[in-house]
Amino acid sequence: MLKRRYPLIAPLLALTLPAVAAPDPSDWSAVLDEADGQTVYWNAWGGDSRTNRYIDWVAEQMQAQFNVEVAHVKLDDTSSAVSRVLAEKQAGNDDEGSIDLIWINGENFAAMRESDLLFGPFAEALPNFALTNADDNPEVVTDFTLPTEGYESPWGKAQITFYYDSALTDTPPQDMSALLEWAKANPGQFSYPRIPDFTGSTFLKQALIELTDQDDALYQPVDDADFERVTAPLWAYLDDLHPHLWRSGRTFPDSGPNLRTLMSDGELSLAFSFYPTDAAVAVREYELPESVRSYVLEGGTLGNVHFVAIPYNSPHKAGAMVLANFLLSPEAQAQKQSLSMWGDRSVLDIDQLDADARALFEQGEQHPSELPTDALSNTLPEPHPSWMTALQDAWLERYGVN
Repeated sequence: MLKRRYPLIAPLLALTLPAVAAPDPSDWSAVLDEADGQTVYWNAWGGDSRTNRYIDWVAEQMQAQFNVEVAHVKLDDTSSAVSRVLAEKQAGNDDEGSIDLIWINGENFAAMRESDLLFGPFAEALPNFALTNADDNPEVVTDFTLPTEGYESPWGKAQITFYYDSALTDTPPQDMSALLEWAKANPGQFSYPRIPDFTGSTFLKQALIELTDQDDALYQPVDDADFERVTAPLWAYLDDLHPHLWRSGRTFPDSGPNLRTLMSDGELSLAFSFYPTDAAVAVREYELPESVRSYVLEGGTLGNVHFVAIPYNSPHKAGAMVLANFLLSPEAQAQKQSLSMWGDRSVLDIDQLDADARALFEQGEQHPSELPTDALSNTLPEPHPSWMTALQDAWLERYGVN
Protein backbone atom coordinates (compact mmCIF):
# COMPACT_ATOMS: atom_id res chain seq x y z
CA MET A 1 0.00 0.00 0.00
CA LEU A 2 1.24 3.50 -0.82
CA LYS A 3 2.07 5.70 2.12
CA ARG A 4 0.90 9.28 1.91
CA ARG A 5 3.36 12.03 2.64
CA TYR A 6 2.18 14.62 5.11
CA PRO A 7 2.95 18.23 4.30
CA LEU A 8 3.05 19.28 7.97
CA ILE A 9 6.33 17.43 8.54
CA ALA A 10 7.89 18.56 5.27
CA PRO A 11 9.35 21.83 6.67
CA LEU A 12 11.23 19.77 9.29
CA LEU A 13 12.63 17.49 6.61
CA ALA A 14 13.72 20.49 4.59
CA LEU A 15 15.87 21.60 7.52
CA THR A 16 17.87 18.37 7.49
CA LEU A 17 17.97 17.38 3.82
CA PRO A 18 20.06 19.26 1.28
CA ALA A 19 18.18 20.89 -1.58
CA VAL A 20 18.13 18.68 -4.66
CA ALA A 21 18.74 20.28 -8.02
CA ALA A 22 15.81 20.00 -10.41
CA PRO A 23 16.45 17.59 -13.29
CA ASP A 24 17.21 19.12 -16.67
CA PRO A 25 14.28 18.30 -18.99
CA SER A 26 16.59 18.45 -22.02
CA ASP A 27 18.73 15.57 -20.67
CA TRP A 28 16.06 12.91 -21.06
CA SER A 29 18.23 9.91 -20.29
CA ALA A 30 19.18 11.53 -16.98
CA VAL A 31 15.50 12.25 -16.28
CA LEU A 32 14.64 8.58 -16.87
CA ASP A 33 17.47 7.43 -14.59
CA GLU A 34 16.38 9.75 -11.79
CA ALA A 35 12.71 8.78 -12.17
CA ASP A 36 13.46 5.07 -11.74
CA GLY A 37 11.90 3.95 -8.46
CA GLN A 38 10.10 7.22 -7.67
CA THR A 39 6.48 7.54 -6.57
CA VAL A 40 4.57 10.35 -8.27
CA TYR A 41 1.64 11.81 -6.33
CA TRP A 42 -0.74 12.91 -9.08
CA ASN A 43 -3.52 15.19 -7.85
CA ALA A 44 -6.40 14.89 -10.31
CA TRP A 45 -10.14 15.25 -10.27
CA GLY A 46 -11.63 11.96 -9.08
CA GLY A 47 -15.31 12.60 -9.71
CA ASP A 48 -15.87 10.26 -12.66
CA SER A 49 -15.34 6.50 -12.88
CA ARG A 50 -14.06 6.66 -16.47
CA THR A 51 -11.37 9.17 -15.65
CA ASN A 52 -10.36 7.08 -12.67
CA ARG A 53 -10.10 3.85 -14.62
CA TYR A 54 -7.90 5.55 -17.20
CA ILE A 55 -5.59 6.88 -14.52
CA ASP A 56 -5.48 3.37 -13.03
CA TRP A 57 -4.38 2.05 -16.43
CA VAL A 58 -1.74 4.77 -16.69
CA ALA A 59 -0.42 3.79 -13.26
CA GLU A 60 -0.08 0.17 -14.37
CA GLN A 61 1.84 1.18 -17.50
CA MET A 62 4.13 3.58 -15.64
CA GLN A 63 5.09 0.85 -13.17
CA ALA A 64 5.67 -1.73 -15.90
CA GLN A 65 7.53 0.49 -18.37
CA PHE A 66 9.44 2.94 -16.17
CA ASN A 67 9.40 1.54 -12.62
CA VAL A 68 7.55 4.69 -11.54
CA GLU A 69 4.67 4.29 -9.11
CA VAL A 70 1.71 6.63 -9.63
CA ALA A 71 -0.58 7.48 -6.71
CA HIS A 72 -3.83 9.09 -7.82
CA VAL A 73 -4.81 11.65 -5.17
CA LYS A 74 -8.48 12.19 -6.02
CA LEU A 75 -9.71 15.77 -5.85
CA ASP A 76 -13.20 17.18 -5.61
CA ASP A 77 -11.92 20.65 -6.46
CA THR A 78 -8.54 21.41 -8.01
CA SER A 79 -8.34 24.71 -6.15
CA SER A 80 -7.76 22.76 -2.93
CA ALA A 81 -4.50 21.42 -4.35
CA VAL A 82 -3.49 24.91 -5.45
CA SER A 83 -4.13 26.15 -1.91
CA ARG A 84 -2.03 23.33 -0.52
CA VAL A 85 1.00 24.24 -2.64
CA LEU A 86 0.59 27.90 -1.70
CA ALA A 87 0.44 26.97 2.00
CA GLU A 88 3.60 24.90 1.64
CA LYS A 89 5.39 27.82 0.04
CA GLN A 90 4.28 30.16 2.80
CA ALA A 91 5.60 27.62 5.34
CA GLY A 92 9.00 27.55 3.61
CA ASN A 93 8.60 24.03 2.24
CA ASP A 94 10.40 24.51 -1.07
CA ASP A 95 11.75 20.98 -1.61
CA GLU A 96 9.43 18.35 -0.11
CA GLY A 97 5.98 19.26 -1.35
CA SER A 98 3.07 16.83 -1.20
CA ILE A 99 2.11 17.12 -4.90
CA ASP A 100 4.23 15.99 -7.84
CA LEU A 101 1.80 16.45 -10.71
CA ILE A 102 -1.55 18.23 -10.93
CA TRP A 103 -4.34 18.14 -13.52
CA ILE A 104 -4.98 21.80 -14.07
CA ASN A 105 -6.05 24.58 -16.40
CA GLY A 106 -7.81 27.91 -16.51
CA GLU A 107 -8.03 30.02 -13.38
CA ASN A 108 -6.03 27.50 -11.32
CA PHE A 109 -3.12 27.66 -13.75
CA ALA A 110 -3.28 31.44 -13.71
CA ALA A 111 -3.23 31.47 -9.90
CA MET A 112 -0.24 29.12 -9.69
CA ARG A 113 1.75 31.08 -12.26
CA GLU A 114 1.00 34.36 -10.53
CA SER A 115 2.33 32.98 -7.24
CA ASP A 116 5.36 31.22 -8.82
CA LEU A 117 4.11 27.81 -7.76
CA LEU A 118 5.08 25.84 -10.87
CA PHE A 119 8.26 24.13 -12.06
CA GLY A 120 9.38 24.87 -15.57
CA PRO A 121 9.60 25.41 -18.35
CA PHE A 122 9.61 21.69 -19.08
CA ALA A 123 6.73 20.77 -21.40
CA GLU A 124 8.29 21.54 -24.76
CA ALA A 125 11.39 19.53 -23.83
CA LEU A 126 9.34 16.35 -23.40
CA PRO A 127 10.19 13.96 -26.27
CA ASN A 128 6.53 13.36 -27.12
CA PHE A 129 5.53 17.03 -27.08
CA ALA A 130 6.54 17.37 -30.74
CA LEU A 131 3.65 15.01 -31.62
CA THR A 132 1.18 17.79 -30.79
CA ASN A 133 2.50 19.89 -33.71
CA ALA A 134 2.09 23.01 -31.58
CA ASP A 135 2.96 25.39 -34.43
CA ASP A 136 -0.26 24.40 -36.19
CA ASN A 137 -2.24 23.74 -33.01
CA PRO A 138 -1.70 26.75 -30.73
CA GLU A 139 -4.39 25.56 -28.31
CA VAL A 140 -1.86 23.13 -26.81
CA VAL A 141 0.27 26.06 -25.65
CA THR A 142 -2.56 28.41 -24.65
CA ASP A 143 -4.69 28.10 -21.53
CA PHE A 144 -7.75 30.38 -21.26
CA THR A 145 -5.97 33.03 -23.42
CA LEU A 146 -2.70 32.72 -21.42
CA PRO A 147 0.48 31.31 -22.99
CA THR A 148 1.61 28.26 -21.06
CA GLU A 149 5.31 29.02 -21.70
CA GLY A 150 6.28 25.41 -21.02
CA TYR A 151 4.81 25.28 -17.50
CA GLU A 152 1.98 22.94 -18.51
CA SER A 153 1.88 19.83 -20.68
CA PRO A 154 -1.34 19.13 -22.64
CA TRP A 155 -3.02 15.76 -22.29
CA GLY A 156 -6.64 16.05 -23.47
CA LYS A 157 -9.33 18.14 -25.12
CA ALA A 158 -12.81 19.00 -23.91
CA GLN A 159 -15.77 20.70 -25.55
CA ILE A 160 -19.37 21.21 -24.50
CA THR A 161 -21.54 18.58 -26.16
CA PHE A 162 -25.27 18.27 -25.67
CA TYR A 163 -27.11 14.97 -25.71
CA TYR A 164 -30.79 14.11 -25.74
CA ASP A 165 -33.16 11.16 -25.81
CA SER A 166 -34.40 11.02 -29.40
CA ALA A 167 -37.33 8.86 -28.29
CA LEU A 168 -38.65 11.84 -26.32
CA THR A 169 -37.35 14.83 -28.29
CA ASP A 170 -37.50 15.15 -32.08
CA THR A 171 -35.72 18.48 -32.48
CA PRO A 172 -33.32 19.51 -29.71
CA PRO A 173 -32.56 23.23 -29.19
CA GLN A 174 -29.70 24.60 -31.29
CA ASP A 175 -28.88 27.80 -29.41
CA MET A 176 -29.46 29.42 -26.03
CA SER A 177 -32.68 31.15 -27.02
CA ALA A 178 -34.09 27.89 -28.34
CA LEU A 179 -32.94 26.14 -25.15
CA LEU A 180 -35.02 28.54 -23.06
CA GLU A 181 -38.10 27.91 -25.19
CA TRP A 182 -37.50 24.16 -25.06
CA ALA A 183 -37.20 24.26 -21.26
CA LYS A 184 -40.48 26.15 -21.02
CA ALA A 185 -42.16 23.54 -23.22
CA ASN A 186 -40.54 20.66 -21.31
CA PRO A 187 -40.42 21.76 -17.68
CA GLY A 188 -38.09 19.86 -15.38
CA GLN A 189 -36.33 18.07 -18.24
CA PHE A 190 -33.07 20.07 -18.26
CA SER A 191 -30.59 21.44 -15.74
CA TYR A 192 -26.93 22.32 -15.31
CA PRO A 193 -24.50 21.53 -12.47
CA ARG A 194 -24.39 23.74 -9.43
CA ILE A 195 -21.67 26.38 -9.44
CA PRO A 196 -18.69 26.21 -8.82
CA ASP A 197 -18.64 22.81 -10.55
CA PHE A 198 -16.51 23.30 -13.66
CA THR A 199 -19.13 21.88 -16.04
CA GLY A 200 -21.75 24.23 -14.64
CA SER A 201 -19.35 27.17 -14.79
CA THR A 202 -18.61 26.34 -18.42
CA PHE A 203 -22.34 26.45 -19.16
CA LEU A 204 -22.42 30.00 -17.78
CA LYS A 205 -19.58 31.02 -20.09
CA GLN A 206 -21.22 29.35 -23.08
CA ALA A 207 -24.44 31.24 -22.42
CA LEU A 208 -22.64 34.53 -21.81
CA ILE A 209 -20.66 34.33 -25.05
CA GLU A 210 -23.85 33.83 -27.01
CA LEU A 211 -26.05 36.32 -25.15
CA THR A 212 -23.83 39.36 -24.64
CA ASP A 213 -22.98 41.87 -27.34
CA GLN A 214 -19.76 42.67 -25.45
CA ASP A 215 -18.00 39.35 -26.05
CA ASP A 216 -14.65 41.00 -26.89
CA ALA A 217 -14.43 41.99 -23.23
CA LEU A 218 -14.43 38.31 -22.23
CA TYR A 219 -10.93 37.83 -23.62
CA GLN A 220 -9.40 40.53 -21.43
CA PRO A 221 -9.08 40.60 -17.63
CA VAL A 222 -12.48 41.01 -16.02
CA ASP A 223 -11.30 44.11 -14.12
CA ASP A 224 -10.92 45.89 -17.47
CA ALA A 225 -14.61 45.41 -18.28
CA ASP A 226 -17.95 46.75 -17.07
CA PHE A 227 -18.92 43.44 -15.47
CA GLU A 228 -22.52 44.38 -14.74
CA ARG A 229 -23.16 45.59 -18.28
CA VAL A 230 -21.47 42.60 -19.94
CA THR A 231 -23.24 40.00 -17.80
CA ALA A 232 -26.69 41.60 -17.51
CA PRO A 233 -28.12 39.48 -20.38
CA LEU A 234 -26.87 36.31 -18.69
CA TRP A 235 -28.62 36.97 -15.38
CA ALA A 236 -31.84 37.96 -17.15
CA TYR A 237 -31.66 34.71 -19.11
CA LEU A 238 -31.04 32.57 -16.03
CA ASP A 239 -33.84 34.30 -14.11
CA ASP A 240 -36.16 33.27 -16.93
CA LEU A 241 -34.71 29.76 -17.31
CA HIS A 242 -34.44 28.58 -13.70
CA PRO A 243 -38.17 28.11 -12.93
CA HIS A 244 -38.36 25.61 -15.82
CA LEU A 245 -35.35 23.50 -14.81
CA TRP A 246 -35.25 20.20 -12.95
CA ARG A 247 -36.85 20.70 -9.54
CA SER A 248 -37.86 24.19 -10.72
CA GLY A 249 -34.30 25.43 -10.28
CA ARG A 250 -34.56 25.21 -6.50
CA THR A 251 -31.58 22.86 -6.48
CA PHE A 252 -28.98 21.77 -9.02
CA PRO A 253 -27.12 18.55 -9.83
CA ASP A 254 -23.67 18.25 -8.28
CA SER A 255 -21.66 17.54 -11.44
CA GLY A 256 -21.61 16.45 -15.07
CA PRO A 257 -21.69 12.77 -14.08
CA ASN A 258 -24.72 13.57 -11.89
CA LEU A 259 -26.46 15.03 -14.96
CA ARG A 260 -25.79 11.74 -16.74
CA THR A 261 -27.29 9.81 -13.83
CA LEU A 262 -30.44 11.95 -13.98
CA MET A 263 -30.71 11.17 -17.70
CA SER A 264 -30.29 7.47 -16.92
CA ASP A 265 -33.06 7.66 -14.31
CA GLY A 266 -35.41 9.34 -16.78
CA GLU A 267 -35.57 12.60 -14.84
CA LEU A 268 -33.97 14.57 -17.69
CA SER A 269 -34.33 14.21 -21.45
CA LEU A 270 -31.68 16.81 -22.39
CA ALA A 271 -28.25 17.24 -20.82
CA PHE A 272 -24.68 18.15 -21.73
CA SER A 273 -21.13 17.18 -20.91
CA PHE A 274 -17.69 18.67 -21.31
CA TYR A 275 -16.54 15.36 -22.84
CA PRO A 276 -17.84 14.93 -26.42
CA THR A 277 -18.04 11.13 -26.21
CA ASP A 278 -19.63 11.03 -22.75
CA ALA A 279 -23.07 9.99 -23.96
CA ALA A 280 -21.73 7.42 -26.44
CA VAL A 281 -19.64 5.75 -23.73
CA ALA A 282 -22.66 5.72 -21.40
CA VAL A 283 -24.83 4.08 -24.07
CA ARG A 284 -22.16 1.44 -24.71
CA GLU A 285 -22.05 0.70 -20.99
CA TYR A 286 -25.87 0.52 -20.69
CA GLU A 287 -26.07 3.63 -18.53
CA LEU A 288 -28.18 5.50 -21.09
CA PRO A 289 -30.78 4.22 -23.58
CA GLU A 290 -29.84 3.42 -27.19
CA SER A 291 -32.02 6.34 -28.33
CA VAL A 292 -29.63 8.96 -26.90
CA ARG A 293 -27.89 11.15 -29.49
CA SER A 294 -25.14 13.80 -29.21
CA TYR A 295 -24.88 17.20 -30.90
CA VAL A 296 -23.33 20.65 -30.61
CA LEU A 297 -25.03 24.02 -30.92
CA GLU A 298 -25.18 25.61 -34.35
CA GLY A 299 -22.94 28.53 -33.38
CA GLY A 300 -20.30 26.28 -31.84
CA THR A 301 -19.54 25.37 -28.25
CA LEU A 302 -16.89 26.26 -25.74
CA GLY A 303 -13.83 24.04 -25.66
CA ASN A 304 -10.36 23.89 -24.18
CA VAL A 305 -7.28 21.77 -23.67
CA HIS A 306 -6.56 20.35 -20.24
CA PHE A 307 -3.03 20.10 -18.94
CA VAL A 308 -0.79 18.66 -16.27
CA ALA A 309 1.75 20.76 -14.38
CA ILE A 310 4.48 20.18 -11.80
CA PRO A 311 4.51 22.21 -8.56
CA TYR A 312 7.76 24.04 -7.94
CA ASN A 313 8.42 22.06 -4.73
CA SER A 314 7.72 18.58 -6.04
CA PRO A 315 10.40 16.20 -4.74
CA HIS A 316 9.85 13.86 -7.70
CA LYS A 317 10.06 16.15 -10.71
CA ALA A 318 11.79 13.51 -12.85
CA GLY A 319 9.01 10.99 -12.29
CA ALA A 320 6.42 13.69 -12.95
CA MET A 321 8.04 14.57 -16.28
CA VAL A 322 8.19 10.92 -17.32
CA LEU A 323 4.49 10.62 -16.49
CA ALA A 324 3.63 13.81 -18.43
CA ASN A 325 5.60 12.49 -21.39
CA PHE A 326 3.87 9.11 -21.26
CA LEU A 327 0.49 10.85 -21.29
CA LEU A 328 1.53 12.34 -24.65
CA SER A 329 2.52 9.00 -26.17
CA PRO A 330 0.35 7.63 -29.01
CA GLU A 331 -0.27 4.54 -26.85
CA ALA A 332 -1.65 6.56 -23.92
CA GLN A 333 -3.54 9.05 -26.09
CA ALA A 334 -5.24 6.31 -28.10
CA GLN A 335 -6.20 4.42 -24.96
CA LYS A 336 -7.64 7.59 -23.46
CA GLN A 337 -9.65 8.34 -26.60
CA SER A 338 -11.06 4.81 -26.80
CA LEU A 339 -14.76 4.57 -25.96
CA SER A 340 -13.98 1.46 -23.96
CA MET A 341 -11.75 3.45 -21.60
CA TRP A 342 -12.60 7.16 -21.27
CA GLY A 343 -13.39 8.72 -24.65
CA ASP A 344 -11.31 11.87 -24.06
CA ARG A 345 -10.07 13.51 -27.26
CA SER A 346 -6.40 13.43 -28.17
CA VAL A 347 -4.11 16.47 -28.23
CA LEU A 348 -1.82 14.83 -30.78
CA ASP A 349 -1.82 15.82 -34.44
CA ILE A 350 -2.88 12.36 -35.55
CA ASP A 351 -2.46 13.13 -39.26
CA GLN A 352 1.26 13.73 -38.63
CA LEU A 353 1.84 10.39 -36.89
CA ASP A 354 3.35 7.39 -38.64
CA ALA A 355 1.07 4.64 -39.90
CA ASP A 356 1.54 2.38 -36.88
CA ALA A 357 0.70 5.19 -34.46
CA ARG A 358 -2.34 6.30 -36.48
CA ALA A 359 -3.63 2.74 -36.45
CA LEU A 360 -3.88 2.88 -32.65
CA PHE A 361 -6.64 5.48 -32.97
CA GLU A 362 -8.85 3.45 -35.32
CA GLN A 363 -11.97 2.45 -33.41
CA GLY A 364 -14.03 0.82 -36.11
CA GLU A 365 -17.63 1.72 -36.89
CA GLN A 366 -18.84 4.89 -35.25
CA HIS A 367 -21.38 4.48 -32.48
CA PRO A 368 -24.82 6.02 -33.31
CA SER A 369 -24.74 8.06 -30.11
CA GLU A 370 -21.34 9.52 -30.97
CA LEU A 371 -20.81 12.86 -32.70
CA PRO A 372 -19.71 12.88 -36.35
CA THR A 373 -15.97 13.35 -36.66
CA ASP A 374 -16.27 16.90 -38.03
CA ALA A 375 -18.91 18.09 -35.54
CA LEU A 376 -16.37 19.76 -33.24
CA SER A 377 -14.75 21.94 -35.88
CA ASN A 378 -16.36 25.10 -34.48
CA THR A 379 -14.77 25.42 -31.05
CA LEU A 380 -15.34 28.66 -29.13
CA PRO A 381 -12.23 29.79 -27.21
CA GLU A 382 -12.24 30.10 -23.43
CA PRO A 383 -12.51 33.60 -21.94
CA HIS A 384 -9.74 35.06 -19.80
CA PRO A 385 -9.46 33.00 -16.57
CA SER A 386 -10.51 35.93 -14.38
CA TRP A 387 -14.03 35.67 -15.80
CA MET A 388 -14.52 32.18 -14.38
CA THR A 389 -14.07 33.30 -10.77
CA ALA A 390 -16.10 36.47 -11.26
CA LEU A 391 -19.02 34.57 -12.81
CA GLN A 392 -18.94 31.95 -10.08
CA ASP A 393 -18.98 34.57 -7.34
CA ALA A 394 -21.83 36.48 -9.00
CA TRP A 395 -23.87 33.30 -9.52
CA LEU A 396 -23.43 32.24 -5.90
CA GLU A 397 -24.51 35.68 -4.72
CA ARG A 398 -27.67 35.52 -6.80
CA TYR A 399 -28.66 31.87 -6.61
CA GLY A 400 -26.41 30.12 -4.12
CA VAL A 401 -28.74 30.46 -1.14
CA ASN A 402 -31.03 27.75 -2.55
